[in-house]
Amino acid sequence: MYPRTNEKYETAFTRFLAPGKHSRPKFHTENSANSPKLRRHQNLATGLHFSPQDQEVAIWITAFSSTHIGMSAIRQRIIEKCGEIASRAGLINRGIKLPKYWPGDDYGRRDILPDEETAGRQIYRFGYTVISFTTLGNAFLSYLQNDAMKSTVLDTIPHEFLFFTASLSFAAAIASLSNASPLSLMPGFQQAGDYIDDENIGGIQRNDSLKLKPRGLTRITRHPLILPVVPWGIATSFLAGGRTCDFILFGGLAIYAVAGCACQDLRIIREEGSVGTVMSLEGGEERNSLLEFYQLTSFVPFQAVFDGRQPMGGIIEELPYIPFLFGIPIGTILETLILQFLENYI
Repeated sequence: MYPRTNEKYETAFTRFLAPGKHSRPKFHTENSANSPKLRRHQNLATGLHFSPQDQEVAIWITAFSSTHIGMSAIRQRIIEKCGEIASRAGLINRGIKLPKYWPGDDYGRRDILPDEETAGRQIYRFGYTVISFTTLGNAFLSYLQNDAMKSTVLDTIPHEFLFFTASLSFAAAIASLSNASPLSLMPGFQQAGDYIDDENIGGIQRNDSLKLKPRGLTRITRHPLILPVVPWGIATSFLAGGRTCDFILFGGLAIYAVAGCACQDLRIIREEGSVGTVMSLEGGEERNSLLEFYQLTSFVPFQAVFDGRQPMGGIIEELPYIPFLFGIPIGTILETLILQFLENYI
C-alpha cells in the first residue's frame, strides 16, 4: 500500500526540521544557523573562552605590567636603598666607565657606580630590566604553548589594513628614537660648532637638555616611543589569530602602554618624583624644565595642537621624516617576521 498523502508530506517535513537525523537543504538566510555571518560570530564567541592556558598568559602579562608600573611609582625609594647597599658593599667609585655615547642620560656620565645616588639609579635600572624581561618572557612562553584554534574573526577585518597599521606603528616608534624626549633613554645631540673636544664625534655633540624642549613628535604626544604599542598591539592581536591568548598578550601590551604612560604623567603632575631619564641640571632647573615640558605637551596625540599649546607648523617642519620613511620597511619586515614565527610555531 502507498502511504497516505498527509503521511508522505509529514515525513518530508519531519526530515526538513529534524537536525542530526536527516539531511537538510543547503540553503540559508542571513540569520539562519548556516549563515556565514552567524558562524563567524559563533566562532568568535566560542574562541574567546578563558582557558587555564589563557589564564597563565594573563597572570604573566599582569605581573609584567604591575611590576613595571609599580616599581616606577616608588622608584626614588628603591634607588636610595640600592645606593645605600652599594655603598656598604664598597662598590662605589671603582673607576669603571661605559662607552662614550652609551644610550642613557647625563646623570653620572659614563661612570659605573661613581657615587651613591648614581649607583642606586644604575642598580635600579638593572633590576627593572631583569624583572621586565623575566615577566614578559614568561608571558610569551606561556602564549606559545597555548594550543587554542585560530578564530575566524579576522575574516571581518581586512588583513592589509591590520598589517599596514602594525607596520606604521613600528615606523613611528623607530622614528621616535631620533626625536629626543625626557621619557626615553636615547641621548639628545646637536652640532658641536667650532669647539671640538673628546666629547664630540664628527662635529656632533651630545646635549640631553634638548630632551626637555618639545620638538617634532613630542609636539604631537609626549610619549612617541610607547604609544605606538597601542595600535600595534590591537592589530597584531587579530593578525596573530584572534584567539583569547592573542588579545591577552598583544592587547595586554596595548593596555599597559596606555596605563604606564598615564601613571608617568600623573607622578609628574603631582610632583611625586622623576620619570624617564634624569638630566644633571642643577638648582631645580631640571624639575622646572620637566614640568614646563609637561605643560606644553599632551598625552593624547594632537591634543596640545588642538588646544593651542603647540603649532601645527612646528610639527610639519620638525618631524623626523627620514627616520620614519626608513622605519616603514623595517617595520614591515619586523611584523612579517613576527607573524611568520607565530605561524610556524603555533
